[in-house]
Amino acid sequence: MVHYLKERKQLPFRFDGLPLYHCGPLVRKVDGEWSVLAAGPTTSMRMEPFEEEVIRNLGVRLIIGKGGMGERTRKAMREFGAAYAVFTGGAAVLAAEHVKKVKHVEWLDLGVPEAVWVFEVEAFGPVVIGIDSDGNSLFEKVQLEAERRKAEIFKKFES
Repeated sequence: MVHYLKERKQLPFRFDGLPLYHCGPLVRKVDGEWSVLAAGPTTSMRMEPFEEEVIRNLGVRLIIGKGGMGERTRKAMREFGAAYAVFTGGAAVLAAEHVKKVKHVEWLDLGVPEAVWVFEVEAFGPVVIGIDSDGNSLFEKVQLEAERRKAEIFKKFES
């Protein structure tokens, strides 16, 4: 996608406010149709170098993945009103149950996990908003609270 953006080429799909799901699905073809067996999230931080540009240029307003995103993505989310949601890792079969249809797939020559899959989903979730459109991060909040509690625990052992 980023190469297409740099070359100002038209992508073979449009986001138009639709979510981008960081997922390398497990699929099979049955009677000429794709069937999704598992669709768990992949680690979103791998996409950090590219996500700001994707949000800025493609109209993505919700990213779903696991593990959180970095500061560049948070900044883009604040600027463009996007959010980051977390789908539970290890629940790939649950995610696949929400995929009603594979509408199309692009760049399959990159391999199944790296291709772009366009899913039609119904009631996808559960998800938790990890970074909201104001850039507030649940990950940062939890980390700070864990550090505070750890400091309290260590103080007890110092006495």
